[in-house]
Amino acid sequence: MSQAQRKSAKGDGSESLAPGEFTLNRQDFSRISSMIYQDAGIYLPETKAALVYARLAKRLRALNLEAFQDYCNLVESPAGTHERGEMLAALTTNVTRFYREPHHFEHLKARLLPPLIREAQRGGRIRLWSAACSSGQEPYSAALTILSLWPEAAGSDVRVLATDIDPHILEAGAKGIYSESQIENVPIDQRKRFFETVTLDGKPHWRVCSALRALVTFRQLNLIEAWPMTGTFDAIFCRNVVIYFDEPTQQRIWTNFVPRLAAHGALYIGHSERVTGAATQSLVSDGVSTYRHKGAQSR
Repeated sequence: MSQAQRKSAKGDGSESLAPGEFTLNRQDFSRISSMIYQDAGIYLPETKAALVYARLAKRLRALNLEAFQDYCNLVESPAGTHERGEMLAALTTNVTRFYREPHHFEHLKARLLPPLIREAQRGGRIRLWSAACSSGQEPYSAALTILSLWPEAAGSDVRVLATDIDPHILEAGAKGIYSESQIENVPIDQRKRFFETVTLDGKPHWRVCSALRALVTFRQLNLIEAWPMTGTFDAIFCRNVVIYFDEPTQQRIWTNFVPRLAAHGALYIGHSERVTGAATQSLVSDGVSTYRHKGAQSR
């Protein structure tokens, strides 16, 4: 029997949900989806089997495992704690870009920041939160929006918290190095003022400058676990992440944001998302995929 045949023969013998050298049967998929739901609240229906296979097959090869059954046995065991984190990192989606959904940054710049900056210049503070920051383009876009109005902001009490569940992607964000294609949405004047050119793997890249890095703090955070922050935020970006949760988890996340959003603050969500559940008693629409506390729009 060939190695590929041995790999296909392992498991419970049922048909694989995705084509390839390894068998990913329903039992294996159910174990994986249960773990990812337990660990991160991410709901994976069987229609995502091909995605799960594509992202985890490389982990099986790296570990020299012969079947998804072996992989499940590993990540469910005490010895597989580290690999369970690697599985979670592999299965989370990290699609982002600078100034994605630009209407949010226009709202931030025109409606939210001017009075906040005036207060901060008199000794106040500004706090923004990117709640699923991926490789950093979102929080850096928020920081750039602040700097576009107040270039000296880094010397005051102004901070952007950037959190994500994936430690690898957080490391990339903290480095703040981006390719030419990744930086294309950043205006030329901002590139010249707040980025510096570096060479990486023989190719030109852009690195965020110290003033921009000083505004952004990266921390690991699982949105379905307890949040350590005690203060409120003037703006919260949570975009294109709760779509991966089931409805009860989505409603719990929205509800948890309510007390952490300042009375005048704004919650920015993804274009295909909407606030549901108990949070709708406190939050109302203030533009495209933008929510504020009831009454805040008229202040």
